[in-house]
Amino acid sequence: MPPSVALSAGKKSPTSSSVAVMDEISVGDDGVTRCAWGNGTPDYAAYHDDEWGRPVDDDRRLFEKLILEGFQSGLSWLTILRKRPAFRAAFDGFDYERVARYDEGDVQRLLGDAGIVRHQGKIRSTINNAQRAIEVVDEFGSLGAFIWSFEPEPVPPTANASTPESTALSKELKRRGFSFVGPTTAYAFMQAMGLVNDHSEGCVVRTAVEMERSRFVRPSASR
Repeated sequence: MPPSVALSAGKKSPTSSSVAVMDEISVGDDGVTRCAWGNGTPDYAAYHDDEWGRPVDDDRRLFEKLILEGFQSGLSWLTILRKRPAFRAAFDGFDYERVARYDEGDVQRLLGDAGIVRHQGKIRSTINNAQRAIEVVDEFGSLGAFIWSFEPEPVPPTANASTPESTALSKELKRRGFSFVGPTTAYAFMQAMGLVNDHSEGCVVRTAVEMERSRFVRPSASR
């Protein structure tokens, strides 16, 4: 989902557990019409304009986002976004092959790192998920090929917290041993990585994202 921002009473806050009303737009202080959440802070505006919804096939970025969506659970994306440089430093740039080799000493190191979210379950989950990511890459050739096989048919922006495709992705990730990958987290991940274009109608970025998606070469499995 879009990141969590404070909205007026009665309107949903976009987080990993709830979704903003996707037809909601607003004009920012810079005069740019965006999805309303994108005008929450300068950090959100930059993330909204430059990253959210743009298609990604780089395995490290996909792994990073999947992990950070798990860390976001119960928090705002702004918290995670501002800590993202510290997360990258702590987890070796989300090189899943290196993270997969972390041991108990690394767990304790991470639990002592004030720059990240020090949640033991999520830290251990990250190591486990890195090991599972290697297995996926061994089978499909890349994490991207596996992830993009769950891309849905294009649909208008949705206010749903999950979709049949995100539920299917979540179930398959869990079947393969991944953790902190529920259907809502999976859909937030799909939105952010460009598997769907959920920028609101009227948002200045929506057309640019759609053009990027139309030129994007979907990774294919090499099994």
